Amino acid sequence: MRLRIDIRKKLGSFALDMQSTIEGEHSGIFGASGSGKSTLVHMISGLMKPDSGELYLDDICLFSSQKRINLSPEKRRIAIVFQHARLFPHLGVRANLLFGYKRCRPEHRKISPEALIEVLNLSHLMKRGVNRLSGGEKQRVALGRAVLANPLLLVMDEPLSALDDSLRYQIIPYLRSVSEEFGVPYLFISHSITEMQLMTDQVMVVSAGHIEGISTPDQLARIGMASSPKGYLNLMSLNDAKQQDGLFHYPWGNGDLIVTDGKTGEESLFELSSRDIILFKQHPEAISARNLLECEVTELFDSDGRKGVVLQSGSGRLVAEIVRTAAEELGITPGITLFAAIKASAFRRLG
Repeated sequence: MRLRIDIRKKLGSFALDMQSTIEGEHSGIFGASGSGKSTLVHMISGLMKPDSGELYLDDICLFSSQKRINLSPEKRRIAIVFQHARLFPHLGVRANLLFGYKRCRPEHRKISPEALIEVLNLSHLMKRGVNRLSGGEKQRVALGRAVLANPLLLVMDEPLSALDDSLRYQIIPYLRSVSEEFGVPYLFISHSITEMQLMTDQVMVVSAGHIEGISTPDQLARIGMASSPKGYLNLMSLNDAKQQDGLFHYPWGNGDLIVTDGKTGEESLFELSSRDIILFKQHPEAISARNLLECEVTELFDSDGRKGVVLQSGSGRLVAEIVRTAAEELGITPGITLFAAIKASAFRRLG
């Protein structure tokens, strides 16, 4: 997917003026509320007309003021999943799912409803009315309805912000698996760096009606480390846990990670703040933290006066955060060995 943007729009006192190109199957638009994310999405999808400029999706001209082209939303083949599911209340789950599919031209039908229902785990919901669904179930049906329209691009506009944490992290695996299973590229819109880390490979950063640049989720997390209440969030998918003395031992890096809130028999997603990692130059004689990892420093980076320390333990990677003076006193440079201490209770299970 290649999206080229060169558009302008005036809405009262708000002026949008954006020029950039983003490519990739899992791309994102990141910015604070009021930055222009949703306005941009509405213009990409054809729900709002720019005042001037051009919009191209791959080789398709969606809009050009000079060429007097403005494709209608149905001709753009761009499907949207909004913050709220917006299911048709008078239709059941099956009818909602098939709404776009039935209106899709036969030659564009590449995705089987049965295959999608299986991937989204919707079989047991097919005979229900939409008013009998949970928030997470409604979003899965809304996602399925959008994908069954067989779009060239799937746009997800803050699709998780209306859900609580437990539902939010249950939905994320479905979002990515649908794209990967059926080859549908997506544009994921959010103000959450964590969601960007989990959902995207590259990100268009939007602020005050302008595009500041193209970044990666990791770069966003690094830049925001010092200002974020949680620092840099290390996100880890762990499985094959063994339970011992009320704790869960997960294989990771060159050994195990020990956590208090784990699960056996299934994969779990955890977050760990960079501020919950204590660094030692030498192996401590005694320590209460259950995790003591021998790591190599591979990189240092700055974030508003603080230092991020990138640690490698086998195939495992972590980012720790310390003040600049501590980095100087410990003599931390790439290539040295450090010991990272982490409490078992510092790991927060997301899903």
